[in-house]
Amino acid sequence: MALYADLHRHLGGSVVPRILWRYFQRHNPDLAQQYPDYSEFEEFYTRERNTLDEYLELHTLVESVQNIDTLPYFIYRLIRGAYIFENLAYLEIRYTPYLRTNPTLSENQRIEQMRAIVEVVDKASKVNEYPIITSQILCMHTRLSYDINRAIVDLAADNKHQICAIDVAGGDKLYEDKIDEFVKLYQYARSRGIKTTGHLFETPYGSYPELLPYLMRIGHGIQIPLQHPELLTEVASLNQCLEICPTTYLKTGTLDDLKQLKIVFDRCFEAGVDMAICTDNAGLHNVRLPFEYENLLTQDIIDFGQLQTCQDASFRHAFAWPYSQPPSALLVGLLEERENTKHSISHRQKTLSP
Repeated sequence: MALYADLHRHLGGSVVPRILWRYFQRHNPDLAQQYPDYSEFEEFYTRERNTLDEYLELHTLVESVQNIDTLPYFIYRLIRGAYIFENLAYLEIRYTPYLRTNPTLSENQRIEQMRAIVEVVDKASKVNEYPIITSQILCMHTRLSYDINRAIVDLAADNKHQICAIDVAGGDKLYEDKIDEFVKLYQYARSRGIKTTGHLFETPYGSYPELLPYLMRIGHGIQIPLQHPELLTEVASLNQCLEICPTTYLKTGTLDDLKQLKIVFDRCFEAGVDMAICTDNAGLHNVRLPFEYENLLTQDIIDFGQLQTCQDASFRHAFAWPYSQPPSALLVGLLEERENTKHSISHRQKTLSP
């Protein structure tokens, strides 16, 4: 039985290098010529970058081949891998729908096509042989206009059966010039009953406390315990959950060593702030969720009890998990029910025996 939840996974960064390289070889001759050797492509695709901005440029490579026709190809393989190799019971897939539309269309036509993109992602995510509960988070983007970002909010509000929340993505250095816009957009989203998360406090450049009151979860948020621990009380009082993505901080040059996360976990546990351990971009990292767990444990950043606490928090803060308990508790209930049935049958047999 699948047991885990990943609350922070980007569609653009979810494609593992082998699958992306094979797609190039089969369907995109131009990119196939650029990357003829798989080992060289894997090294390029998964190596550490110096900054978050440099790291985010890799998303454009995947976004260039993810469109309304090809999305089912990539999503099927994402769901298959998440179920078989990661034991996921629940997955929130986030992406900017506008960046999957046809770039040759007008802006209004691209905004209209976003609805079709959402439908394709929803349909492709429902794979009977790999039963994972999925939902979509639509990302506004720092490089898009206010009108496009508001259209993304409206799309989420009009399709709550498919979309569980909104987010804001893009380099956090770009937030400053648009911070008033994003405050208005988040206020508008909350007024329409949309759940919210946002990439915030990931790097020292992403510290914008103005957005905190409008978020139900915080994408990353590690700079709060590292640089702004005075905010932890507010985060705890708002019942916000930090979406911690360990490998990301090495790949973006945000942290030099994974052990620097120990102070993040220690301060959050002490302040009563919930954390969910996530992958962010499992494909770009070539690291799946169970390995994120293992890396934190083997480097003594957290212990097994703390890991369980974070796993439980993932389901408690999941925007579209339909049950009041995580899968492990449901499984225990099924086993107890089975044992009770066996004992009841055994008791009746003994009672009826001559």
